[in-house]
Amino acid sequence: MSRDTLFQQDNSPSAFAFTSEVAEVFDDMLDRSVPGYRSLIPMMGQLLVRLCPGGSRVYDLGCSTGTTCLELSRRLEPLKLEFIGIDNSAPMLTKARIKAEMSCQQQNISFLKGDITEIELAPCSAIIVNYTLQFIKPDQRPAFLNKLYQALQPGGLIIISEKIIHPDPDIDRVWTEIYHQYKKNRGYSQTEIARKRKSLENVLIPLSLDDNLSLLEGTGFHQPAPFWQWFNFTAISAIKKSP
Repeated sequence: MSRDTLFQQDNSPSAFAFTSEVAEVFDDMLDRSVPGYRSLIPMMGQLLVRLCPGGSRVYDLGCSTGTTCLELSRRLEPLKLEFIGIDNSAPMLTKARIKAEMSCQQQNISFLKGDITEIELAPCSAIIVNYTLQFIKPDQRPAFLNKLYQALQPGGLIIISEKIIHPDPDIDRVWTEIYHQYKKNRGYSQTEIARKRKSLENVLIPLSLDDNLSLLEGTGFHQPAPFWQWFNFTAISAIKKSP
């Protein structure tokens, strides 16, 4: 795994994009920048075990280098779920396919290149949207979530992991300070943190937890609720209720 040093240099990216350079260090970036990223995967697995019929289809939208698909496929092998990862970054998908080949997990996993807001989804039992909704323009999110709702079969599960903001600016500032300390503890310098934050302005647009829950409820999802939270990071699950 290559170490993330993208924002150490003066010529670091001014606007964050999922380039080949980002793909090369993305796994390290996630491990060091996203609290609970690895520990969330077994939690997702527990939900899938209880809510997905064996042999059914699961989408991972914005799958990046395929870590979630690969780990869930390994953990849930007896269920024979079909995992489909979709991403619009060719370099990310190249990494994902190499990882699948190296781990001999190509039989029930496929990776597709496409815009997740436009690509057609087949009927499925679960959709995972890990730290992806935040990169879609807020005014496009209701239509996007409705698209996912229509693809899910009755009783189907949606899992959304997101960076969030606190509605109280003072508390949100505290959360941000705690998060920046988290990154410092994992080897990022203050300069790297500041440059990365600047590059994500107007690219990653987080909402509050309540706003995300309202979006899901407005789409028709049944009682969305967080099943995990660490300050300004959360994971939410919801169900498409049977008629």
